[in-house]
Amino acid sequence: MSGHVTAPAAALAAELPDWVTLLRAPNPGPMTLDGTNTWVLRAASTEPAVVIDPGPADEGHLAAIAATGPIGLVLITHGHPDHTEGSAPLSELLGGSAHVLAVDPAHTIGGEPLTEPAEHLGGFGLDIRLLSTPGHTADSVCFLVEHADEQVVLTGDTILGRGTTVVAHPDGHLGNYLGSLELLSTYRGITALPGHGPALADCGAAADFYLAHRRARLDQVREAVAAGARTPDDVVAAVYADVDRSLWWAAGWSVRAQLEYLGVDTGESEPGVSGLEHM
Repeated sequence: MSGHVTAPAAALAAELPDWVTLLRAPNPGPMTLDGTNTWVLRAASTEPAVVIDPGPADEGHLAAIAATGPIGLVLITHGHPDHTEGSAPLSELLGGSAHVLAVDPAHTIGGEPLTEPAEHLGGFGLDIRLLSTPGHTADSVCFLVEHADEQVVLTGDTILGRGTTVVAHPDGHLGNYLGSLELLSTYRGITALPGHGPALADCGAAADFYLAHRRARLDQVREAVAAGARTPDDVVAAVYADVDRSLWWAAGWSVRAQLEYLGVDTGESEPGVSGLEHM
C-alpha cells in the first residue's frame, strides 16, 4: 500500500534503456498509484519482446501491448489481478504464440510454472534471471534482465516507484519480505522497474529504504503492543493514525503480518485476502 510514505524510495531513473518500454494501464487508484506498469523488453527490432505483467483486462491496454510488435514471452511478477487479469485475453489476442509464465500454475499459460530461484530464462536477445522474492505475496518474484551491458530489475509490487507496499497476510509473510529486500539491496546502482509508479535509479538504495521503513514500523508496533494494543485494529489506530482512514483496511493486513512476525497472538482466525487484488 502507499497510504503513508508517498515519496519515491530512491532517486528516479533519469531515463530508461532504449530496449525498455513502459505501457501504463488505465487503472489508477490508492493501491495502484498511476496504474499498473506493463514493461515491454525488446532487444532489437528483429526480436520478439518479453512482456512483464500484462495488467488488467482492459481492451485498449492489451491492444497497445500487442501493437508494440511480435511478443515471444509474458512473465508475471505475482498473481494479484491488477497484474494478471489481462494474461488470458492477451494470449488470445496474440494467437497463443507467447507462453505466460508465473510461479502459480493458475496464472501460467502454455508453459511450465517458474520454479527455480536464479533460473535463467534466455532467448529473444535478453538474459533474464528469476529472483525469488516472496513477502508481498507468497508467489512474488522479480526479474534481473541484462542486455547490451545494461541491467534492470523488474520488482513487481515488492518495491514500488512511490510509497511502500502491503504485506498481504496471510498469503504474504513479513519475514520472507525482509529477506527479499535484503536480496534486492545487493543490486546496487541497477535501475528498478516497479509494478506501479516511476522507475527508480538504484534498486539497492530503494530496498535499503524499504528495510528501514519496515524496521521502524516494527518498532512502532512493539510500542503499541506494550502500551496495551491487542487487536490489529488497535494497532492500526495507534501506528497508522496519520494515514487516510479509507486505507486502514489495507494497513490491517500489514499489521497482521507484523504481529505474526513478532509472535503476538491476536486470537483471530486466519482472515482471507479479499480486497487485496489491487496491491
